[in-house]
Amino acid sequence: MVPPDEFSSIPALRVQQWLPVWDRVNFDETQNQAHPEQHFYVFSLSAAKLRKLSGIYRRSTDEMTPRGEDLGIQRRHDPERSAEIRRYVEAGYPWSGLTDAQRKNPENERLRKPGWLPTAVVVNILNPGDERSGQKIEDAEAIKIKDDPTGKLATLVLPEISDDSFPPIEVIDGQHRLFAFEDDVSGVADFELPVVAFHGLDISWQAYLFWTINIKPKKINASLAFDLYPLLREQDWLDSGDKILVYRESRAQELTEILWANPESPWYKRINMLGGPRRENGPVTQAAFVRSLIASMVKPWVPTGRGHAGGIFGGTPDTKEGLTWSRVQQGSFLVTAWRILADAVEASEANWAQAIRAQKAELDIAGADPAFTGTYSLLATDQGVRGFQSVVNDLCYIRRDPLGLAKWRETGDFTDVSANNVKRVADSIPDNVREFLTRVAEELATFDWRSSSFPNLSEDKRLSKAALRGSGGYKELRTQLVSHLKNSSSEDVATAATGLEAWQ
Repeated sequence: MVPPDEFSSIPALRVQQWLPVWDRVNFDETQNQAHPEQHFYVFSLSAAKLRKLSGIYRRSTDEMTPRGEDLGIQRRHDPERSAEIRRYVEAGYPWSGLTDAQRKNPENERLRKPGWLPTAVVVNILNPGDERSGQKIEDAEAIKIKDDPTGKLATLVLPEISDDSFPPIEVIDGQHRLFAFEDDVSGVADFELPVVAFHGLDISWQAYLFWTINIKPKKINASLAFDLYPLLREQDWLDSGDKILVYRESRAQELTEILWANPESPWYKRINMLGGPRRENGPVTQAAFVRSLIASMVKPWVPTGRGHAGGIFGGTPDTKEGLTWSRVQQGSFLVTAWRILADAVEASEANWAQAIRAQKAELDIAGADPAFTGTYSLLATDQGVRGFQSVVNDLCYIRRDPLGLAKWRETGDFTDVSANNVKRVADSIPDNVREFLTRVAEELATFDWRSSSFPNLSEDKRLSKAALRGSGGYKELRTQLVSHLKNSSSEDVATAATGLEAWQ
């Protein structure tokens, strides 16, 4: 246990930052958006002490927590980034970016500079009784705040810390700076950091702060950005229609999560949600799925180009434009379409499918059909995902009236996108729609989905496959798929594909 005199009290500035107009914001405790305090605190604390007081909640897919329930907003720890920050603190830039050999070269000693970190770590001080991950912070574990009568100063009384104490501070932004001091290496343990501390800030507001600090002003990892959007439910523009990009990103993210979290989906636990090795995390990234959906099903209902198909998920519910499917319906349709394709591919004895299975690669996912998720299958790539989702979207868009898509309604009140609700709504998809998707999938299963990296392809075939790589490959693959479907033995599939070919 840390002695009381090491963690006693620290002075802080009390910063009043509130506008009367903010009282019009829709605060809602049920959405983790409780009314915040109208001030925050600014103080300095050694990095080592702040690290001991901090609980850093990083997003993880290990426990399969649905994003709507997962309250973690921080990034996965990147040890190399923290190590670089440590080197920067010790000797500044550019010395911190040198290789080990370069740092050992005496001539490079002149490159040492001060490693200032003037940017504040943003944290939240928990209240007694606040709960995180099923555990509540006790009164003795919490930081006590004593405001000065003037309202400008405050004293933070820090608790004693033991190895099993509940950390009274959670980090909103700045975790890698703290990890840089994790080992309390002599010489930097007393390095002080500026801290901006909110008090009792609800978790959704923390996600909002993270967004405004990291995403709005500059780009960060796309998958993390998409992963955060469901936590920003208090923003009205997230549900304000498909013409606003953030709505499209947030809806595409929700649909991607449904594919990942639903046991009925062939992509169950097989989408690389946070980055990591292909075999353990899945062959296609979350960001790739999101981009694909934005470019296909979630694009605006009204086509943006002459003759082009709009997005079947792009209808605006409060207008007469498009299909007014709920997100549960959209998720159910998407899972069903992919499930039907995966089943068709698994049942396929086409030469391409058998060839991939015979060449099963080391990085293929255990228990999955290599023809669907294998290293040599285009279906397990960004291009393949977009190709399939684009073709399904366009075929259904052009056949929306014969299929009666607008007549499909939810059979109950399913506001929650749980796996059970998705399955129940999927079961209500009309038979003629399901049969159409089956005919499309069976025809697509005869298409040669081998990638250009497949061993021993003929030169002509390899060049043809190589043309599908890169951004230009999206259009080329769609063209090939539509041309393939035009020769379908199914009249309605062939008719729809012929109509799409005129839109190429």
